[in-house]
Amino acid sequence: MTEYGRGPGSEPWHPEDPLYGDQGWGGQQPAHGQDQYGGQQQPYPHDPYAQQPQQPQDPYAQQQPQDPYAQQQHYQQQPGYGVQQDPYAQQPQQPQQPQYDNGGWGTGQQPAAMPYDAQPAADPYGGGQTGYGETQDYYGTQEAYPPPQPPGRREAAPQQDPARTPDWDPEVQPEETHPFFTGADDNGDRDDNGDGKDDDYDDDPRESRRGNERRGKGKKKSRSGCACLVVSLVLVGGLGGVSYFGYSYWKDKYGAAPDYAGSGSGSVEVEIPKGAFGSDIGNILKKKGVVKSVDAFVSAQSESPKGKSIQAGVYLLHEKMSAAEAVKMMVDPNSQNLLVIPEGSRNTAVYAMVDKKLSLKKGTTKGIATAKRSELGLPDWAVNGKDVKDPLEGFLYPAAYPVTKETKPETILKKMVERSNEEYKKLDLEGTAKKYKLDGPWQVLTVASLVQAEGLTHDDFRKMAEVVYNRLKPDNTVTNRKLEFDSAFNYLNNQSKIKISTKEIRTNPDPYNTYYHEGLPPGPISNPGDEALRATLSPTDNGWMFFISLDGKKTEFTKTAAEHEKLNDKFKEKHGLG
Repeated sequence: MTEYGRGPGSEPWHPEDPLYGDQGWGGQQPAHGQDQYGGQQQPYPHDPYAQQPQQPQDPYAQQQPQDPYAQQQHYQQQPGYGVQQDPYAQQPQQPQQPQYDNGGWGTGQQPAAMPYDAQPAADPYGGGQTGYGETQDYYGTQEAYPPPQPPGRREAAPQQDPARTPDWDPEVQPEETHPFFTGADDNGDRDDNGDGKDDDYDDDPRESRRGNERRGKGKKKSRSGCACLVVSLVLVGGLGGVSYFGYSYWKDKYGAAPDYAGSGSGSVEVEIPKGAFGSDIGNILKKKGVVKSVDAFVSAQSESPKGKSIQAGVYLLHEKMSAAEAVKMMVDPNSQNLLVIPEGSRNTAVYAMVDKKLSLKKGTTKGIATAKRSELGLPDWAVNGKDVKDPLEGFLYPAAYPVTKETKPETILKKMVERSNEEYKKLDLEGTAKKYKLDGPWQVLTVASLVQAEGLTHDDFRKMAEVVYNRLKPDNTVTNRKLEFDSAFNYLNNQSKIKISTKEIRTNPDPYNTYYHEGLPPGPISNPGDEALRATLSPTDNGWMFFISLDGKKTEFTKTAAEHEKLNDKFKEKHGLG
């Protein structure tokens, strides 16, 4: 059936419902109070409005409640109120009024009411009449239905018979009835304001019935609590999982690297090769058990002002120490397990240092150097003449060398020769030899060893190199091409003296005695450093011929013999030499 004009809530049967009961023979409706199936009329009070003149009425005052499920039809109404008339007998036809527009209550109003003397349909419930043709005023009693309202202004219908009243209203949106979402109480009713009471539906029989049905099915309040608990646990578990993985990701990407605490314990010997970067050093320390992670060491090295100054070498560190403590020890020279060869050291001193560092018997390293000299990697231009005291002199390059307890003497000697070859290749020894008329790089190295032994500062080195070159000149008549260096005489005697008598120094025929022989000694007398080597390649050009140090701290240079003799007299007087 259609539901034209149906508003929210239940509605009573409309008296004009053409489908209510039998329409009678010939299309006539039974009179008010007439039983549809031949029942006797029941008395009605006289209608006080039956004789009043017909006036247009409020369309809502005369409209009777309609059956929402029946097809509504329109009939011609008969003049006169209270007497049943033949709708087709001598009655002018009236145009029918449409009761709907566009399939419903388009304007929210019912069709205009028919004249008041129109004949209403029979009483759907067989209500009583006072007499034939007289009907009761539907609005004159307290039990009468109120006038129907348009859809826009209708209120909820009063309580109806559950058997006749549908529970579902198509114009009202269905509501969620699950207690978890509605907050229903034990009855299945909803607590809207959270005060623990049913605020809206306690008086609705439909809600009461639904609550009873739920109770009959055994639904309890504990289910709502269980549902909340389960959802809460799921949410908390999910949040906890997300938080854990988020923290792990943040820690891996941005958190502090794993690190030990404190300065550690024990002793670990670690060797850092040449050219190692921070990450390389960190890997070596981690493998040795010094630091806990490479990232921790790299971070500590970057934060230390001296972190970039870590050099190749062997370090004595501790096990399981913090990265910051490891960096602190490595930048401290005292923690490095290095064999440091000072500039200007003679080979005899170097051998003794190796024996001491490796805890070897005195003379062990010197014997190995003599026995394995050809295996240590000397360059082709090195001289091994009969007058050369030690062919390795000048090739044990002064530097810091990492050593361990397992290091062998030949290993460390080989490293020193290798280092000297690397440094000498950086210098133009060949070109310098040609420039100053020397016999190859070997003699340039010998000059550098003399400069290193006699000079005190970088400026001294360049002036000293010029003195050597000037005295080696063939036209040198002042010293007759003799160098007269005390350092060479001390070398041959393996000593370091300042006070040498004239008789002693001029009578010793050793090839290394430059007071006795012209020119350069047979070979280097020390292991020169980088400054002395470069000064030898770039001497001054001021005509210096003499030099003397009165106090051992400052060197005085002169160009003439007369100037030199004055300084020499002061020196003899100061040191008590005749």
